[in-house]
Amino acid sequence: MQQTRRYILDILKERGQATVDDIVAELHERKGKITPVTVRHHLNRLQQDNLITAPQLLHRNTPGRPQHVYRLTEEAKDYFPNNYQPLAAHLLEQMAEKLPPAQVNVILEGIAHDMAEDAQIPECSLSERLDRVVDYLNEHGYGAYWEKSGEGYILHTANCPYHQVAKGTQSLCEMDMRLVASLLGVIPRLLSRVSSGAHTCSYLIPDRLN
Repeated sequence: MQQTRRYILDILKERGQATVDDIVAELHERKGKITPVTVRHHLNRLQQDNLITAPQLLHRNTPGRPQHVYRLTEEAKDYFPNNYQPLAAHLLEQMAEKLPPAQVNVILEGIAHDMAEDAQIPECSLSERLDRVVDYLNEHGYGAYWEKSGEGYILHTANCPYHQVAKGTQSLCEMDMRLVASLLGVIPRLLSRVSSGAHTCSYLIPDRLN
């Protein structure tokens, strides 16, 4: 991201909200002189990228021209450091240590079910359903695609979005299997796994289910 826009995001993160004048003053300290016109240009770009909200009128109790304030959107939070992966890894470790395997499976099965419910895939032909499943999986970082085969359809996922968390455990692989089954409405046959050295996790959906 362009450096000035990154600074503006940092300013809004620190302050919660800011006017153009606030941002100009902060940028003077961080990178030297900058004009309100230039700041507005960057704010427009950030708004187009859905990283900041539309300007809202600031109600003031003192005389002066009206000003508008800007805030971060939810999407902007992805631009800041987080601790999700270590937290998830520790949660899985604690679950594995403190709970029986069957109970861990119940929890992960529930997560897969909730994710499939969130996808809201309607009743349709299997090929149309596969298209929607691929769209959903790709929104969540799976690098998914499907192809026709002699036995039916094969769904591939080329990326594991949990690879840094899933090291040393098959629990999340099993959760993905349940997720794919819930999304498709059928239980596919696992053909390969990235965690076992394959290039993709691949699932066979027999043609007779179409």
